[in-house]
Amino acid sequence: MIYLDANATTPVDPAVLDAMLPFLREHYANPSASYASGRRVRRALEQARVQVASLLNARPTEIAFTSGGTESINAVHASVRALWPAKRELIIAGTEHAAVLESARRWQAEGGQVTIAPVHPDGRVNLEALRTLLRSGSTALVSIMWVNNETGVIAPMHEIVAMAHSAGALVHTDAVQAAGKIHLDVKTTPADFLSLSGHKMHAPKGIGALYISQRARFAPLLVGGGQESERRGGTENVPGIVALGKAAELASQHLDDGTKARIKALRDRFEHLLHAALPEMHLHGCPAHRLHTTSSLCLPETDAAGMLILLDQAGIACSAGSACHTGALHASHVLEAMGVSARDAACTLRFSFSRFNTKAEAEAAAHAVIESAHKLREAQGCDLAVLAH
Repeated sequence: MIYLDANATTPVDPAVLDAMLPFLREHYANPSASYASGRRVRRALEQARVQVASLLNARPTEIAFTSGGTESINAVHASVRALWPAKRELIIAGTEHAAVLESARRWQAEGGQVTIAPVHPDGRVNLEALRTLLRSGSTALVSIMWVNNETGVIAPMHEIVAMAHSAGALVHTDAVQAAGKIHLDVKTTPADFLSLSGHKMHAPKGIGALYISQRARFAPLLVGGGQESERRGGTENVPGIVALGKAAELASQHLDDGTKARIKALRDRFEHLLHAALPEMHLHGCPAHRLHTTSSLCLPETDAAGMLILLDQAGIACSAGSACHTGALHASHVLEAMGVSARDAACTLRFSFSRFNTKAEAEAAAHAVIESAHKLREAQGCDLAVLAH
């Protein structure tokens, strides 16, 4: 299999697996225990907190471990709603992940107000529109993702944070697709809350983290034994936490060692080969502000569902959009918010690369996409020459 669905999940880095295995085998003590083996586990947990904090340029005390991005998002929304009840408004973008959209529906069901900030056709938040939506004394939270999971579009987060703070609102950013792939600095872009997930950065599923700025009050979603400095109850998932710490450490190294440029070169080579053979293909999302791992590509008159079947048979793993909606191939809400027609959205595939991909894989995958597109169009009776013009 050639795996080009890293935005859905990533393979666990062998070094990450090696780091976590001892905590599944011999170092299994509860980190709250006072005896020696418990203290050893506690030290490993706190070292992981340092590693994750370093990835964000945060303080270790500002990191709380969670089960992943979805829990972190829900925790922030619930906390802000509980602690600032007089401020009823939550602002999100129309291109948010399902975890934000569903949490926003709960916010509304509990008496709050949800406002959708529009995005430009290139997928970036319309800052002028956002400015007009922000209401001092009414807007409690702005929750906008740093990098979109379907298109790879990078948000103008620095401007969003400054704008929201000037209106007295708190800011949460879903950085699940950003963490470990681009430089994140919560000092220069001072969001109040930031969520990330281990399985998007070569750690296992079921572990994530929530950055909670020391400036912000926080009420825990899960209460119990007072773990995570009373920010997330429940005995800690130590093997997962150690794995996340190691993944964060490796990601920090790869941000500066040329890995990013190598992955971008693979993606660009893949897109070049496709465009040369299928010139009618077009890209979704802002080319100048797009994650180096991600290609959201429309192949007109080429049904995405049919392409997924053919590519799966060819050994290519990719997606028709967000992995959370794979079970039901309906129109992408992300593309819809960008003004993409339902017809084009139904012909869109997402390919996402990681540092484990090779040039040979990128080229083989491109040839498989081209062959599958020709095969599907022939079956549909579609004339490529007409499409190209």
